[in-house]
Amino acid sequence: MASKRKILVTSALPYANGSLHLGHLVETIQTDIWVRFQKMQGHQCIYVCADDTHGTPIMLKAQQENISPEQLIARIHQEHQEDFKAFAIGFDNYHSTHSAENQALSNTIYYHLQDAGHISKRVIKQAYDPIKEMFLPDRFIRGECPRCGAADQYGDSCEVCGATYSPADLKNAVSALSGVKPVEKESEHHFFKLQDFETMLQQWMQGEHVQREVAHKMDEWFHAGLQEWDISRDAPYFGFEIPDAPGKYYYVWLDAPVGYMASFKNLCDRRDDLKFNDYWQADSTAELHHFIGKDIVYFHALFWPAMLQGAGFRKPSAIHVHGFLTVNGQKMSKSRGTFITARTYLQHLDAEYLRYYIAAKLSSGIEDIDLSLEDFQLRVNADLVGKVVNIASRCAGFIQKKFDNRLAAALHQPALYQDFVAAGKSIAEYFAACDYSKAVREIMALADRANQYVDEQKPWVLVKDGSRQAEVQAICTTGLNLFRVLITYLKPILPLTAERVETFFNIPALDWTNYSAPLCNHQIQDYQALMTRIEKDKLDAIVDASRPTTPPAAAPTPAATSQDPIAGEISYDDFAKIDLRVARIAKAEHVEGADKLLRLTLDLGTEQRQVFAGIKSAYKPEDLTGRLTVMVANLAPRKMKFGMSEGMVLAAGPGGKDLWILQPDSGAQPGMRIK
Repeated sequence: MASKRKILVTSALPYANGSLHLGHLVETIQTDIWVRFQKMQGHQCIYVCADDTHGTPIMLKAQQENISPEQLIARIHQEHQEDFKAFAIGFDNYHSTHSAENQALSNTIYYHLQDAGHISKRVIKQAYDPIKEMFLPDRFIRGECPRCGAADQYGDSCEVCGATYSPADLKNAVSALSGVKPVEKESEHHFFKLQDFETMLQQWMQGEHVQREVAHKMDEWFHAGLQEWDISRDAPYFGFEIPDAPGKYYYVWLDAPVGYMASFKNLCDRRDDLKFNDYWQADSTAELHHFIGKDIVYFHALFWPAMLQGAGFRKPSAIHVHGFLTVNGQKMSKSRGTFITARTYLQHLDAEYLRYYIAAKLSSGIEDIDLSLEDFQLRVNADLVGKVVNIASRCAGFIQKKFDNRLAAALHQPALYQDFVAAGKSIAEYFAACDYSKAVREIMALADRANQYVDEQKPWVLVKDGSRQAEVQAICTTGLNLFRVLITYLKPILPLTAERVETFFNIPALDWTNYSAPLCNHQIQDYQALMTRIEKDKLDAIVDASRPTTPPAAAPTPAATSQDPIAGEISYDDFAKIDLRVARIAKAEHVEGADKLLRLTLDLGTEQRQVFAGIKSAYKPEDLTGRLTVMVANLAPRKMKFGMSEGMVLAAGPGGKDLWILQPDSGAQPGMRIK
């Protein structure tokens, strides 16, 4: 085996304003598999992470819940830790960016950059919300793209054409918080001179620290020219105040990656065998690996190495970038029941089924991966239950009933076992390269061979011949040893199953060095079922639980007239089930072939919904874009001729031009519940 390596590994910090969903788990599962594999190789591999806790969204969500930001992030921190543990994510430390270690390290980096001349200050004009009395982050400004004209785009980039721009270039811009047009206001800001590090970054990129696709993207940024990076934000803001600038705070993307260092520092302070400088000083021989999504490459491949270089710390050894997760071929959607949280999944299915499926999909590239629920069911049932576990269940019964749980003194086919052992070299190479899909394919090919071997030997037939009992014992011992090798290879993916298998075999922890010799003349435990099939009703339950809650349908009632009494009485309990939410009309457009309908795209802050509203007689689409309104958010989606309507906008009036949509007061925010 190669010499022991010292490796520090991180995955991107989940934002502390909501629950973990399956998209988060793609990354942490990918990272955890790689870390577990390295530990099985005998290397010292430390995995740290933390909650990303600063920024405007955290502050606003806490205000919405009428609690302090500290209370919010403490609650989310506990929830995140419980969910990660349930998915067998083996962090060595899970911390928070709102910590003393992170503040001290952020200040250290800032001072080093400032002393070296890499920080500048200047007055800039920014978008300001006069209603909320705060400067607006780019993501809280929405409008039309200045290049392609697409509606409801962020203040810094267009999701339709990919253009990047400043908020001042956005057409018909409105505040996502109040719906009013922002005004310009001056403020002095601090900037990091990223361009000072252009030569270093280009050289660093040539060192194969990033994937080829990422390197090509970085070439585009270098070609466009690196710009100064605004690293400060004005109060009100939840974060760390810049030491020499009262009322100014570090932009969240400055202190968030420092959270990697802070989490490791927190661990070092509790472990005598770890020294912070051994991993972070500029001449460190330890390895530093970051696992991230492709949406945050800019921060990790440019700003972060430059910050570390400028402050006298080491740069990453490698940045491993993955793609996005889609479900059933589409972006995750609450209305379709495919925006699945970790907790919803765990209420219905084993966490290791998802770990396996994600591993079977992941390659070393940055392509998006799709969770097809039908394929998920078929693949887990066929591979894990039908192939791998099937080997043990077919062989263990004979060993238990006929041979008192004693394995034979020798294998029936030693050469077959050695073929399985030899396959470990290429499988290990695939794991090391993050090519998990190739590793899984090779492991499953071995599982097919093991099942074929059992099929050919037919121990259930031989056991009927009293003279061939020793042969049956040797055949089943061979099958169980092949199973043991397969579980060794699958252990980074299925750590909990591997623990149960270790108990079944009465052996120490499986690693990449202790399976070359077969397990013979050895006492094992009674076999216990390791996995069960996924049934479709479990998947249906997950989808149903992931949809917005809907009130029971009421019986139809006759329409009331001015002379009629109010019809169709409901109880207070019925009324309380209606979830009224503030929504911003991100987009309004005519519906071809419809006389009365407008198609509205409603922004609820955390998601967008399509709603068809019969208000065409009273409103032009261009008059609605950017306005706040009120919608019934938990109305069951309704399939219409023109598409799916995912809610209802509230309006009043006799009809025709005399029809008015409800509009909340100016202090309302998208997603706010009306009680």
